[in-house]
Order: sequence, then C-alpha cells, then structure tokens
Amino acid sequence: MKQQIISYDPSNGEELGSVPVTGKEELKAIVSDAHKAAKEWRALSFEERTTRLEQVYARMEPHIRPLGELLSREMGKDIRRASGEVGGSVHGGSYYARATMDALQPRRMGGETTIEYRPLGVVAVISPWNYPLAMANNLIVPALAAGNTVVFKPSEETPLIAEAFFGRLKDLLPKHVLQIVHGDGELGRELVSSDVNMIAFTGSQAAGKDIMARAAGGVKRLVMELGGNDPLIVMNNADIEAAARFAVASSVENAGQMCTSTERIYVDEAIADAFEKRVTTIASQYRVGPWNMPGVQIGPIINERQHRKVIDHIKDAEFKGARILLGGSDQPDRFIHPTVISGMTPEMTMEQEETFGPVVAISRFTALDEAITRANNSTYGLGAVVFGGSGAEEVAAQLEAGMVGINQWVGGGGDAPWVGAKQSGFGFHGSAEGHRQFAQVRVVSR
Repeated sequence: MKQQIISYDPSNGEELGSVPVTGKEELKAIVSDAHKAAKEWRALSFEERTTRLEQVYARMEPHIRPLGELLSREMGKDIRRASGEVGGSVHGGSYYARATMDALQPRRMGGETTIEYRPLGVVAVISPWNYPLAMANNLIVPALAAGNTVVFKPSEETPLIAEAFFGRLKDLLPKHVLQIVHGDGELGRELVSSDVNMIAFTGSQAAGKDIMARAAGGVKRLVMELGGNDPLIVMNNADIEAAARFAVASSVENAGQMCTSTERIYVDEAIADAFEKRVTTIASQYRVGPWNMPGVQIGPIINERQHRKVIDHIKDAEFKGARILLGGSDQPDRFIHPTVISGMTPEMTMEQEETFGPVVAISRFTALDEAITRANNSTYGLGAVVFGGSGAEEVAAQLEAGMVGINQWVGGGGDAPWVGAKQSGFGFHGSAEGHRQFAQVRVVSR
C-alpha cells in the first residue's frame, strides 16, 4: 500500500484525511510530463494563457465557503480569516494572471532593440502551511501566466486544502500544466534536485540555504522568501494607542504564525510604562480557541513541535530575567494564549530567532541609536516598522529590511512587491519586476 500523509485538525488532533506520498520515480515522471506539456502551453499567446487562467479561477468562486472551512479545520485559523484567504486567492488568481501578462509584454528600447520575456520551462513551487493558498497562489499564477508549467509541493501540514484548491485548478487546465506532489522535506529536496528550471520557495532560512546549494549545479533560477524576525521601534513621540494596537495585532495575527509578525519591540523608556500597560490590556481581550468558536481570534499552533518551540522561547526569556505581563510558559496543549513579555534582552532566544507564536516581546531603550542597532542586528530583513512623529522617516531610512512601515504595517499598497533583505529573501515576487523573474529576459536586435 502506498505511503500516506495524514492530516490532522491542530485544535483537537482529529484525523481529517490523507494524501498519497509521491515516490522518487513518480516525481521524475511528473517533471518529465511537465516539460512535455510546456511545449504547448508556452506556444499559446499571453492573452490566451491569461484568459484560460481567468476562466478557471472564475469557476472556483462557488467553492469559497467549503474551502474556507477545510482551510480552518486543517490549519487552525478562524473561518473568517480562512474564507478571506480562499476568496483572496480566487480573485487574486485572475488579477495576477492579467498583471503578469502586462508585465511581460515586449519593450522597445533604443533603435531596433526589443526586450522580450520568454518562459523558463518547469517551475517548482514549494509553499508553507501558515498561508497555504495565498503564498502558493502568488507564485503559481505568475509562473503559469509567463508560460511555464508548474510542479507544486505544498506543506505536509496542509496537504488537503492544497489538493482541494489547486487540484481543482489542475483539472481545469490542460493536462500536466499544473501538477501536485506530496511529501516532506526529503521530497522537497528531490524536487529541487530534479530537472526543473526554477524554484520558487517560501519557508525557512535553513531550507532556503539548502535549496541554493542544490540548485547551484544547474544554476537554476530562484525566488525565495525565507521568513523574518521583524522589529518595531516605538519612539517617544508616537501615538501610544495606535502603536499598542498595532504591536498586539501584528504579534498575534494568525496565532503569531506569520512571516511579517512583529517579533521584537523596542519602545522609548519615556513612554514604556504607558505603552506596556495598554499592550497588556489589548492583548488580554483576544479570544483563543478552535476555528468554529464564535468570536475566536487566535487559533491553535500548527503542531506539537512548533508549540514546544514557542514555549521554549518563553521559558528562555523567563529564565533570563524577563517580566511576564500576561500569559507565560504555562500554556494548554495545542494553544498559546497571548503572552506579553517586558525586558527582552539580546541574549534571549526570542530576540535572536523567529518565535512564530502569539508573543509580544518588548524591550526599553533610552537612546534611539541603540534601538536601531538592535533592530538591525539580525540575519533577517523581511519587514520593519517604526511608530513616531517627527524623525520617524529618518529612523525608517536606517532600518535594514526589504519592506518598511511608518506608522503602519509593511504590506504596501497596490501591486507592491513582497521582498526581503539580507537572509530573508533571494529575489522577490509581486509587482511587474517580480512577475518578470518567472521569465527569461531576451534582448533582440534587428
């Protein structure tokens, strides 16, 4: 009997279903089929591919609600957030397809020279469990719209929602244009080492480095987002209420399981007492529970391993002298209630590493230069935020991150790229320049 990946409800451990694991020989055949399918897919015009993608995504609309419930049950986020992710992915599919087509139109340069954008071939997409549709969709659609075929490996934590959503898309597209494989990190490494032309990955720093090493032999194209340890600086002239609400919301959203979660907060000593008091009050009002509990805002941690990691980070902070203002290391199985920590120091694990849990970790500073130095003292550089009045722009200019927010989140508006600096990213996606990374640039002079 073929090996299976069993998926569980993280809130109660209930078995939800299973998918078959893709074998090594099977993977080789899948990649080979993708190359064969690429010949006909790339032969279509941009308009033909875009129209086809728009049509298949339109056929997903009636399924938003049931897919949202499946996403909630498998990943743990509440039904409102899960349905929003499904709906955003359905509507975003058409948007990204059209935006990619526009970005890849030939560009006339000086004289008789034209820049063209041609398909690369087969793109391997490897995506995470925390936003199992949104993060995959943002990579799969530009790859397909650019004329590539895709072999998609979702996280082994959320295989059912990936199969239900992208499996339906797969069946609506020409055969082998989009294929799904299932397995753990070993299969991911096999996929990276296989005969693909590009790897688009969202996940951990360690996995990203391994992918780079494996891709080097074939000089394969890479687009990778590798997480963050995002800092927030709260200046002495900040709006305390706005800063406190942002600090809590951005620390506990999706149970803190978000790459742009606020992980480290540096607040000016002059306003620290008021800020910490307000943060604690706000955090205490969040409701924790399973996806279908009325009013729930924080769901379960995805698995026991991640739950233990968050607890270990809190225990490390407690042992090294942090003050626990709310919550702490004594937490129920599967869930972590909002925890507010004051007195975070550079020696603590949660300042050095990504915690990925609903923890608001605060440190006080007396000199702004000190806060900027600590904010930048990380191998990560995905996002960074500053709250303040006069001088906030100057602080933002010194933050080493691919995305910086001034008195707001880092997400940006419109078709802004999703980009990390330092070891948080290699290449980027979103925006015209991001979409172009899924194509080979060709300069033609006539």
